Amino acid sequence: MFTNTVQPNIVSLFSSTSSEPLSLFSQQTDGSLAADSFIHFLNDASSLPPPSPPAVLCSVPVLDDHDESNTGYGLHQTVLHIQSPTLRMTSIRSPPNTDSGDRDLGLKHKWLHLQVRNMGREWSFDIGIVDKSGRRGVVRCSTFQKEPKLAMSPVPNAQPVLHLPLSFPQPSSRPLTAWSTIALNLPSLIPHFNTLASINQLDDDEGSRYDINRPATFSATNIPVPSGTYSHLSYIKIYATCRLRRIWLSDLLPDSQVPWEFELFGA
Repeated sequence: MFTNTVQPNIVSLFSSTSSEPLSLFSQQTDGSLAADSFIHFLNDASSLPPPSPPAVLCSVPVLDDHDESNTGYGLHQTVLHIQSPTLRMTSIRSPPNTDSGDRDLGLKHKWLHLQVRNMGREWSFDIGIVDKSGRRGVVRCSTFQKEPKLAMSPVPNAQPVLHLPLSFPQPSSRPLTAWSTIALNLPSLIPHFNTLASINQLDDDEGSRYDINRPATFSATNIPVPSGTYSHLSYIKIYATCRLRRIWLSDLLPDSQVPWEFELFGA
């Protein structure tokens, strides 16, 4: 998608305030849950306009255990609300899923940034990464995952999935806002595939693959995992439930100066 284009230091994939914010994304919702599975643009501070019936917005969680009215500072801006109790069935994805097959984003930047609001429900996102030898893997970050895991399916052409835990600030810490900027250094994720693949192999040798309480994993000997030098980001997929303001990639460190429109503003 961007492989053969000149890539500046900062590339914005999604901005909720742009004229066509989902132009680079496909959307998926759960048709069996029309009241609770939808994707909708609204003002973050007011949660208006409401979605079309029968969809009903979930309540905004409180940020202070001692003050049930404290939902934190909101953004007086349009944001994307992604909601569903079945998070795997409700998502946006770039590049879009097409009948002709998936295209690679081909973005080579080292840092991925997401501005997201914690809605107090389970949330997850996937990114596809590729190494210099063309080996592919998926990194999944989830609020419900407790420890890093590597899932490797025997299905042909299935990519290994590195599942990492993700957490937002707890109400006990009394954060000022439910909004966070998540920054991932993409090259640093590559070594974790081999590390966890080796652990899986040791576990298999000890017979723990037959433990029914353990997630299914398979030997790394027959399934290639990303290793060596990072090449590029192939796709990104954001699941329910969250509010999303911006997604961008850069070669700048997270504390570097960025254009003013990339900053979070609340009132």
